[in-house]
Amino acid sequence: MKIDIWSDFVCPFCYIGKRKLEKALKQFKHREEVELVFRSYQLDPTAKRDSDEHLYDVLAKKYGMTREKAKEMSDQITVQAKEEGLDFNFDTSIRTNTADAHRLAHFAYEQGKGLELTELLMKAYFTDSLHIGDHEILSDLAQEVGMDKGEALNVLKSNKFIDVIKQDQQEGTNIGVEGVPFFVFDHKYAVSGAQPTHVFLEVLKKVKEEQSELTIIESNTSEGAHCTIESCDN
Repeated sequence: MKIDIWSDFVCPFCYIGKRKLEKALKQFKHREEVELVFRSYQLDPTAKRDSDEHLYDVLAKKYGMTREKAKEMSDQITVQAKEEGLDFNFDTSIRTNTADAHRLAHFAYEQGKGLELTELLMKAYFTDSLHIGDHEILSDLAQEVGMDKGEALNVLKSNKFIDVIKQDQQEGTNIGVEGVPFFVFDHKYAVSGAQPTHVFLEVLKKVKEEQSELTIIESNTSEGAHCTIESCDN
């Protein structure tokens, strides 16, 4: 069984949803048959790689709210992350463009290190407050999962995998991805948002039973929260 996951490294609900899926997989007796593949989806392709603007100021401007309200919104997401065992540090997070991180992740998949690097990139942004647009930091992360740092730097200095990012984003659009995370199970079922663990487990079981109808599972609760290009809803 293959699960394609459209996500972005700076999307909080992508990290939360990842953890919820992983919890479901631990309860799924056919776990060893499941292949996870993270697909590229940039929430803000126009973001600068280097920016001095704080996340709270960006959110305040984007949603027409005060900086204090933006921080309050982020604090609520931090609480949700904590429930999944994740530590989010929005106060010190560094805003950046994620294209290079996505390109490096695709390179990592070629070397069998895609899942490890994806986890490390999310942790780097949300927990460690690292600049995941910086080539030195990215190459260090690649080295941490067992990749060659020099090869990683060469990829980052090139335009390699740019077309793959665009292809992922377009394919997502074609199948109806309007926000992330978005999980497609073996081309049979789609789960939109960071749904509860039991929802993921239910779908895993249904796909295993080889039901072929593609069903979009949505939720109006915070548990199905997701991020779109326009907003993060919780």
